[in-house]
Amino acid sequence: QVQVVESGGGLVQAGGSLRLSCAASGRTLSTYRMDWFRQPPGKEREFVASITWGGGKNYADAVKGRFTISRDNAKNTVYLQMNSLKPEDTAVYTCAAAKSVSSTVTRYDAWGQGTQVTVSS
Repeated sequence: QVQVVESGGGLVQAGGSLRLSCAASGRTLSTYRMDWFRQPPGKEREFVASITWGGGKNYADAVKGRFTISRDNAKNTVYLQMNSLKPEDTAVYTCAAAKSVSSTVTRYDAWGQGTQVTVSS
């Protein structure tokens, strides 16, 4: 069973940067795609970015050009580098370990506790 733990959230001014970390562990670690989600206050959770352990990446339109997802295989850790932060980026950010069951269905085997990111204007 894979487990994930997020860290790196905090308070930052608009235009600033922050890097989130998602440390993963488990016997089947290398079989998972890692996804980042966020949930702004009073809104539904939304997809942010994903990365496979082979390095394939995907981003939500709202963060393209500003956020970068990466990994450090030696540390079994996935990162989300967030630059040019905006107040609308304020949310609880969560990472999840995912597997594609089919071309349209994804199974999530682990969710982190979430880390708060607050961007002040």
